[in-house]
Amino acid sequence: MVVVMKFGGTSVGDGKRIRHVANIVLNKKKKENKDVVVVVSAMSQVTNSLVDISKEALDIKDIERINKFIKDTREKHYKAIEDAIKSEEIRNEVKKVIDERIEELEKVLIGVAYLGELTPKSKDYILSFGERLSAPILSGAIRDLGEKSVFLTGGEAGIITDDNFGCAKVVKLEVKEKLLPLLEKGYIPVVTGFIASTEDGRITTFGRGGSDYSAAIIGYGLDAEIIEIWTDVSGILTTDPKIVKNARRIPKISYIEAMELAYFGAKVLHPRTIEPAMEKGIPILVKNTFEPENEGTLITNDLEMSNSIVKAITTIKNVALINIFGAGMVGVSGTAARIFKALGKANANVILISQGSSETNVSIVVDAEDVEKSVYELKKEFENSGLIRDINVDENVCVISVVGAGMRGSKGIAGKLFTAVAESGANIKMIAQGSSEVNISFVIDEKDLIPCVKKLHKTFIENVE
Repeated sequence: MVVVMKFGGTSVGDGKRIRHVANIVLNKKKKENKDVVVVVSAMSQVTNSLVDISKEALDIKDIERINKFIKDTREKHYKAIEDAIKSEEIRNEVKKVIDERIEELEKVLIGVAYLGELTPKSKDYILSFGERLSAPILSGAIRDLGEKSVFLTGGEAGIITDDNFGCAKVVKLEVKEKLLPLLEKGYIPVVTGFIASTEDGRITTFGRGGSDYSAAIIGYGLDAEIIEIWTDVSGILTTDPKIVKNARRIPKISYIEAMELAYFGAKVLHPRTIEPAMEKGIPILVKNTFEPENEGTLITNDLEMSNSIVKAITTIKNVALINIFGAGMVGVSGTAARIFKALGKANANVILISQGSSETNVSIVVDAEDVEKSVYELKKEFENSGLIRDINVDENVCVISVVGAGMRGSKGIAGKLFTAVAESGANIKMIAQGSSEVNISFVIDEKDLIPCVKKLHKTFIENVE
């Protein structure tokens, strides 16, 4: 059986960490006698720097700035090669690949500067270089430790997408055809996360955090035994440890609970990661690269009940609450469709939506960066319609979500929850609950976030034995 192991940016943040990851991979292959496919992210901060330099190339057109970026990027990856690989021969082979790819990157950045154009297609191409630079180094480190390895892009590994650059959708999977022959010959394939390609070979990306999704897709295509997500935390925690110091590791959680947590702010997993695994019942194990002996969190199909009704509390900041008022909406069919049509035109990410039973107001939570466009499109859509009286915005808010399979059918949970919120001093501005009944989300002032989360954690997790 095949194990898919995905390593995030902090796990491969420098050469010593890359060699450490290579040892973890070899341990899995040798001691546990598993066929292994590795999915790797860009080295930490590389993707962010690629985003920044692509904007600068477009807006500032400073060739000297591009030259410095290229020099710094080459030095960063050369240093990683020196620390990750001991064999001079393998080092030179990997450096040759890195040089070729950095020259490619330099040409496209200069092209953006001179042409004054950065299309979604060229942006995906630029952002792909982070993973396309880290994968050869990790593959080289694995070879340096005595195992056969080859590096591939997502497209070369058989992940074929549409041409929706920046948020591509998988249209064909050929990972069995591409990867199984390599595994049969004893190779450890190292595949770039985050990126894939169209049928005609144009590079696409899955959006930020898409390396997790790449691992899930490969696991799905190979009918993997397990998908392991290696990161810098020891599994999924009950809440953000920066807010609550004694946040606990959750040993086991269901797919549906993990999906809710990922969507509502838990940054351990990309939200789209769960679905491919859930469809085939492939377990996902979240592990800490720097504490590999820690058991981590296992995500399966089982809705495992615990003494604690609430398993985790997550938060989303940098959001805004849009309130739409109007008695004219009462009994008028198609109003909600028009609201979503306007938000679609604004390309807004709708996080929550709630409507009062009177139908006189609709409340929507969107990313803070989408507020201005959203309000503009809403006003434009309903101008002179007589349906809407007013639209107002509250920007100093946040979303808190409490998640747990134990909430399903539990009596009094809402009362206990909102009593705890009130005791923390927070005022609830909006409430939403999904049909899964494993999540209740609400909006409060951002200034009340920390005391509210602490109170909820103490009430539902710390005080439950």
